[in-house]
Amino acid sequence: MKKISEFNVFRAFRSRNYGLYFFGRAVSQFGTWMQRTAVIWVVYSITHSAFLLGVTIFAEQFPSFIFSIFGGVAADRYDRYKVIKITQIASMVQSVLLALLIITGYTIVWAILALSVILGIINAFDVPARQALVNEVVADPADLPNALSLTTATASLAQLLGPALSGIVLSAFGAGVCFLINAASFGGVLVSLLLMKLPAHVQKVREKKVMTEFTEGFAYLKNTPDIGLIIIMLAFISLLVLPYTTVFPVFAKVVFKGDASTFGYITSFVGVGAVIGTIFLASRKPGSHLKKTLFISTILMAVGLICFSQIKDFPLAMFFAMLAGFGSVAQFTVSNIIVQSESAPGMRGRVISILLMAVFGMLPLGSVLVGAVSQYIGAPATVLGQGIIGLIIAIAFARFLTKQERSDVA
Repeated sequence: MKKISEFNVFRAFRSRNYGLYFFGRAVSQFGTWMQRTAVIWVVYSITHSAFLLGVTIFAEQFPSFIFSIFGGVAADRYDRYKVIKITQIASMVQSVLLALLIITGYTIVWAILALSVILGIINAFDVPARQALVNEVVADPADLPNALSLTTATASLAQLLGPALSGIVLSAFGAGVCFLINAASFGGVLVSLLLMKLPAHVQKVREKKVMTEFTEGFAYLKNTPDIGLIIIMLAFISLLVLPYTTVFPVFAKVVFKGDASTFGYITSFVGVGAVIGTIFLASRKPGSHLKKTLFISTILMAVGLICFSQIKDFPLAMFFAMLAGFGSVAQFTVSNIIVQSESAPGMRGRVISILLMAVFGMLPLGSVLVGAVSQYIGAPATVLGQGIIGLIIAIAFARFLTKQERSDVA
C-alpha cells in the first residue's frame, strides 16, 4: 500500500487543507487567464502594436518585481492566510474596475495599463504568501513536490481552458464580461480559505529591518549554490525565452489569418502542453532526479518554439505549441520544487520572492524586448531566435545540471 501511495498522482489530496487550497486556486486561475487574454486582445485591437503588447505584460509583471522585496518579507513575517485573503479581495476590486472601464466605453490604453500596474503590486504580496502556504496545508512533507506540481496544474489547466473560453466570450459578449467572470472567481479562493483548519499563527518578534531580512535571502542563496544557480538559469530563460507568448496575437492575426478565437486557441494549446507537463511531474515518484528533468524540459521548450515559428499549417503548429507549453511549465515547476523543497523554512518566503523576482523582473523586460524586436524582424523570426537562445542556455547549464544529477544519484 505504501508503494501505491508513493506513485499516486493525487497523493497530496490526502491533506484536506490542500484539497481546499487546490480547488480554490483552480477557480481563480481560470478567471485570471480569461482576464489576461482579454486585456492583451483589447490592447492589440486598439493599437495594433506588437511593442505595446510587450508594454502591457510589462505593466502587470514588473511592479511584482519591484515590490517582491516587501512581499517576500511579509510572507515570512505575517500570517500568510490573512495576507492571501487581503490580496484576493484587492484583486477582485481591480477586476471590477477594469470591467467598468470597458462596459462604460472608457477603453483608453493608459487606464488599462494603470490597472495592470495595480494588479502587479497586489501579486507581489499574493504570490510569495500563496506559494509558501503550500508547505502549511500539506500534512506530509514527502507530498510537497507532488503538491507543488498539482498546484502548477491549476494554472496549466486554466491556461488550457481560460483563453479558449475568453476568445468565445470576447467575440460574443465583449471583454467586460471576461473581467466580471474573473472578479467572481476570486470568491473561490476566499471560500476555500474560510473552510481551512490551520493552526493559529504565532507572531514572531522581528527586530531587523525589511531590507536587512531581504539581504539575508541573497546571502543565503550565495551560500546555497544548488538553489542560486537554478534561479539564475530561470532568470535568463524568463528574460529571453518565456516571453514568446507576447507575440501570439500577431501569429493569430497575421500568420494564421484569424481573430480573437484563434488567439485563444493558440494559448490554449500551449496550455494543453502545460497540463500534460504538470501531470507528468505530479506522477513522478518522490526522489526523482529533478535537475535532469529541468535540463530536458528546457530543450523541449526550445525545440517546440523553433518548429512553431516556422510552420504555417495551423494544426501542425499547434502540436509544437503544445511541446513548448510542456517544456516551459515543466521548466518553471521543477525550479519551484527545487527551491521550495531545499530552502530552509525560515528563509522560504524570501527565497520564493527572489525566485519570483527572477520571473517578474525578467519576463516583463523580455516582453518589451520581444515586442520591440518583433516590430522589426517579424514574430516568426523573433520566436525562432528565442528557441535558439533556449538551446544555448540549456547547453550552458548542462554541466551543472548533469554534475548535480550524478551527485544526487551517489
